[in-house]
Amino acid sequence: MAKRTPGGTPATVALTCAGIDFALHAYDHDPRADSYGLEAADALGLDPARVFKTLMVEVDGGLAVAVVPVSGQLDLKALARALGGSRAAMAERGAAERVTGYVAGGISPVGQKRRSPTVVDDSAVTHPTIFVSAGRRGLDLEIAPADLVRITGAVTAPVGRR
Repeated sequence: MAKRTPGGTPATVALTCAGIDFALHAYDHDPRADSYGLEAADALGLDPARVFKTLMVEVDGGLAVAVVPVSGQLDLKALARALGGSRAAMAERGAAERVTGYVAGGISPVGQKRRSPTVVDDSAVTHPTIFVSAGRRGLDLEIAPADLVRITGAVTAPVGRR
């Protein structure tokens, strides 16, 4: 993977400024796709278990970030437990876009306007690199899971349902 120079999305700028190695992967995005994450896996020829979606969730009244494989679903109860909360629900789209500065379907876990508690599904660490949104639809970044955890301040926990 090669480092990128500043410019691009807030995610790529944040990674470059932090000195974290990553690679960008662009693909033709179809806004009619049923699942943007599965679309990315298919377009890039990847195992969907290596492509992760970024979901904004409300946990006990505050927003949090969940990063889970596109091949599965988020376990809201497990996410709440991982963050020491008791109840979790998906955040409203508008709230997610305001807090992150990204458009839904292109929300990156990196470079958000306001940092929120983040949980990365523990399956990520079984791969040398994973793919997450680079901050816009049709652009993913490839990153080592440990680097993603470090830059987001995330914890890892089993929050994805396979």
